[in-house]
Amino acid sequence: MQENKMGVMPIDRLMISMSLPIMLSMLVQALYNIIDSIFVAMISENALTAVSMAFPVQNLMIAVGVGTAVGVNALLARSLGQKAFDRVNKIAENAVFLTMLNYLLFLVAGLFFSELFYRSQTDIGEIVLLGKEYMSVCCIFSIGIFTQLTFERILQATGKTIYTMLTQGVGAVVNIILDPVLIFGMFGFPAMGVTGAAVATVTGQIIGGLLGIFLNQKKNQEVRIRMRGFRPDADIIRQIYGIGVPSITMQAIGSVMNYGMNRILISFSATATAVFGVYFKLQSFVFMPVFGLNNGVIPIIAYNYGAKNRERVVKCMKHSIYYAVAIMTAGLILFQAFPEPLLRMFNASDTMLSIGIPALRIISTCFVFAGVGIASSGAFQALGKATYSMMTSLARQLVVLLPVAFGLAQLGNVNLVWWALPVAELVSLAMTVFFLFRLNRSVISGIGE
Repeated sequence: MQENKMGVMPIDRLMISMSLPIMLSMLVQALYNIIDSIFVAMISENALTAVSMAFPVQNLMIAVGVGTAVGVNALLARSLGQKAFDRVNKIAENAVFLTMLNYLLFLVAGLFFSELFYRSQTDIGEIVLLGKEYMSVCCIFSIGIFTQLTFERILQATGKTIYTMLTQGVGAVVNIILDPVLIFGMFGFPAMGVTGAAVATVTGQIIGGLLGIFLNQKKNQEVRIRMRGFRPDADIIRQIYGIGVPSITMQAIGSVMNYGMNRILISFSATATAVFGVYFKLQSFVFMPVFGLNNGVIPIIAYNYGAKNRERVVKCMKHSIYYAVAIMTAGLILFQAFPEPLLRMFNASDTMLSIGIPALRIISTCFVFAGVGIASSGAFQALGKATYSMMTSLARQLVVLLPVAFGLAQLGNVNLVWWALPVAELVSLAMTVFFLFRLNRSVISGIGE
């Protein structure tokens, strides 16, 4: 087989060709998350709060799916760089097996633990009822998100990121179309409220997952998935999670952080919790392109690491940081200049505006620092040092953020709580710089020798 483009194409052109389709598709994903909440906010502020409080579970779901897929992605790309094509197929088949196991885990959670999760955060009956409806649907029918994530990463690992734009884009468009139809009842459909929002979400995910399977089978010539006679390979699974567990842990930490922040903020008001949920929807429009860039860069670095090409590894790492910082700077300007129009998209009351405007301005001061951290975490994962990413994430979101937020909350002013996020991001930046120097000494300097 001829050399994969990840080993020969000029780095900047390669990064754009690999990352741009993912960035565009993730922007569409971010857009449908925002539109989803805009429609839910039209029901009531409590409905918006209920959907916002489901974020820790949804984030955990994505953490497990993405973390597993990151391990598959890096292992596949490295094996391609080593020209170990039989191993590539075995990795992909084990990825499908793990996808089903992950789905079964959240199926059980949706069936038995949705109400308990909400009651652990609030005793407001309407929020508990609406939240249980929303979370149950998202978990019970989560097969779509796990399938979509796995098959997208298999496409990305072989450089075919243009197809991931189709899977994510089609799924997002379906969600956006179905949201008003199912939430408010249109074209003969009953008005389902927050349940309709959940049904629209999982329908889009399932369609995206099915499209991902189709594109892999028809367009991905470098990977052949044949499940007949399949048996799990413990060694491959161990290696997948050796790379993926730190990524899962990093994002799962985000779920714990979000849950903890919800508990802190609801002590002020349900509106404060809703503001935090709205912030996460809005910031995804800035962060998703950076995550898309990161997803495109990981297989490039992993491939060239496997091919022992130090120059391409270093250049890709540097340029990914430059691009990430540029994107986050644009996000900083947006949040500083237009916080009120952003909040008014969610039918914000005067109370929500009084809490939300300072919140968006304070939190966004850490965006540039976050850009460096996200870009660096991709390099850590691709070079087999994903524990570095896990440690910085653990420090930022648990060791620093929650204690600082809790301490500031004791002063009785909700606006002070938002400063916990920039403080935590500064600590994370310092750790990231330290790990980059360490990575250079222990891994990068030895590539090709």
